[in-house]
Amino acid sequence: MPDLIITVRAAVGEPVSLLFTVRSLGQPRFALMAANSFAALKKNEPARWYGIFAAPYISRKATQICRENSIGCMDLAGNCYLQFDGIYIDIQGNPNPYPARRTLKSLFYPKSARVLRALLENPRRKWLVQELSKEVGVSIGQVSNVKQRLLDYDLVKEATSRGTKGFRLKNPRLLLEEWVRDYTYRKNRIANFYSPDNTEKIERKITEYCAGKGIEYGFTLTSGADLVAPALRYKRVYAYVDAPPDELAEALGWKEVSSGWNVSILTPYDDGIFYGLQEAEGRKVVSDTQLYLDLMGYKPRGEEAAEQLLRERLEKKW
Repeated sequence: MPDLIITVRAAVGEPVSLLFTVRSLGQPRFALMAANSFAALKKNEPARWYGIFAAPYISRKATQICRENSIGCMDLAGNCYLQFDGIYIDIQGNPNPYPARRTLKSLFYPKSARVLRALLENPRRKWLVQELSKEVGVSIGQVSNVKQRLLDYDLVKEATSRGTKGFRLKNPRLLLEEWVRDYTYRKNRIANFYSPDNTEKIERKITEYCAGKGIEYGFTLTSGADLVAPALRYKRVYAYVDAPPDELAEALGWKEVSSGWNVSILTPYDDGIFYGLQEAEGRKVVSDTQLYLDLMGYKPRGEEAAEQLLRERLEKKW
């Protein structure tokens, strides 16, 4: 049953009943649920009525779902889409005056981000919560919470895996775009050094030293992009290293400087940075997802390299 019914009459024609379904969240998942409910009702109640999805604030994606399913929507911000019996009202762009306490931003905290990396690096895989928990070293409860948030925003969909209800990524592009807005590689601690060697020799020395010591590492930014999707000419080496930067500098003969550096060692803000390491030309590179995130915040020309990475590698996985 609808939550509210209002009967209206236009200048001409018969009265029309406006049937409202009201939710506390206006995210795509709830818009789709409302559309499906109205579609089922239409089969049994073909009388003159028009379904409307209402919430405190309705996202653009949710509005689009309503349009595609021939129902209306409106929120307390003043956004509204109605189209029935010659009436057409479309008001969009008003900001959310009632931001939810738990926003999409919570998905990008370190532990939650580990889950996102696994989903983005394996976009076609169907996951069970327990499997994903073990894969990324995050509790089952945390994975369940992330899954629910992603369902609310229509970023994943339910899927059956080996007879058990699991889930898989639905909209990798949107998820990555949202993450970019919240991310900068400067979240990691960065130490800058000068080396008299050229970039290739610096990268080879880092690789050999870390491999010999059993230290986890992964090239990123200009170094990573050049190895997997060349687009930039560069003179600086960037690498995540799971060891004190001073230790590396002393072993390889670098000098810490405040300007004129050509080596930057990033200490990861979370071990999830190393998820999905790949090898190119005998060197380890961070995952395509991590590399894209880093490049999008890199000046100059980082976005250009990121877009090439997106076209050549990420989109082909989707």
